[in-house]
Amino acid sequence: MTSRTRPDDAHPYLRAASAGVRHHTRALTRPAPTSPAQVDRVHLDVLHAHLTALHQLLDQLAESARPPHPAAGRHLATAHTRLWQATAAVHDAFHLLPAASADATECHPERLPEGPPVLTICQRHLAAGHIVRRKTTPTDLNRPHTTACVR
Repeated sequence: MTSRTRPDDAHPYLRAASAGVRHHTRALTRPAPTSPAQVDRVHLDVLHAHLTALHQLLDQLAESARPPHPAAGRHLATAHTRLWQATAAVHDAFHLLPAASADATECHPERLPEGPPVLTICQRHLAAGHIVRRKTTPTDLNRPHTTACVR
């Protein structure tokens, strides 16, 4: 007797992370009894952490797919670039939300990694940015998204 496993069972952590994001999305959209859910810096910090982890995963997938499947590797590299654009937008939005203290409103890389805990998003963003700059040109980062289905 052979057991049939689902394709997504091979990646349980990804499945769990995706389920967590879906659950959080549903929780934010449900009407609360007292007041509507508000986005705060904590939400964006956690989302930024998720996006940078996905960014690293896409980077590894693109690198491993490129030699045997160049076209697939190029598409994954494009997804890697687009995900960086989303990550940068979340970082920018984080700094536009009101901070708990006046000192926490600015991004001060010179204070990292010893800076206040609120700047962990900046530290994470700077680390991911180093990877992006090594592998992506500024032109690629500013190119609009135009993808046609190749099927």
